[in-house]
Amino acid sequence: MELLDFFKIAAAILALAVAIIGHEIMHGWVAYIYKDTTAKNAGRLTINPISHIDLVGTIIVPASMYFLPMLFGSESGFLFGWAKPVPINTGTVIRNGGYNAAMQVDLAGIVYNFTMAAFASIAIIAMSQPTNADSLMYIFAYIFIFQLLIINIVLGVFNLLPIPQFDGAHFLMHLALKYKISTIADFFYKNERYGIIIVLIILMTPLKDYVLFLPVQTILGLLLS
Repeated sequence: MELLDFFKIAAAILALAVAIIGHEIMHGWVAYIYKDTTAKNAGRLTINPISHIDLVGTIIVPASMYFLPMLFGSESGFLFGWAKPVPINTGTVIRNGGYNAAMQVDLAGIVYNFTMAAFASIAIIAMSQPTNADSLMYIFAYIFIFQLLIINIVLGVFNLLPIPQFDGAHFLMHLALKYKISTIADFFYKNERYGIIIVLIILMTPLKDYVLFLPVQTILGLLLS
């Protein structure tokens, strides 16, 4: 493995960790603002990655998405994954802040991801593309920031999708409950077990080109323009 390849893998793993761990911490932190101490008591408001590792979302899915294309002679794929969800007592949040508070908790991770992407885009624009004359630290920093930009956009877009168990579905569920549209809330609640199946179908089929890559490319273009 060449040094540049090692840098790309290391930077991608680090960027993914920053994106998914921060995403989950933000859910717990906003819930904590509304007096829900569940995540804090579980030791999940920490940047320690061990506390957030999910076997499927943090290890198996990212590794598969990155390395499987290489087995078929293609370039390495993109990194996508998720951390172990932060435990939240939604009842406590709603009791202290209503459904608006619950929706703030739902969107907290997405806001974090797009904020990180915005800061990363500013840094990329300010930096010059590395050359062989630059230090290894500068080359690694550039690759890391670029990966941080891409991965945070991907996570932000994906979590906006109304897939059961994902933030977009939780937001719509609480929005529906706020306006007493119980059928929508019941639909998402009853189909939560199928969320991971829907995710895998999207990632493993051409659907990802339309529901993921197209909006990611659009947002990336806007941030770098």
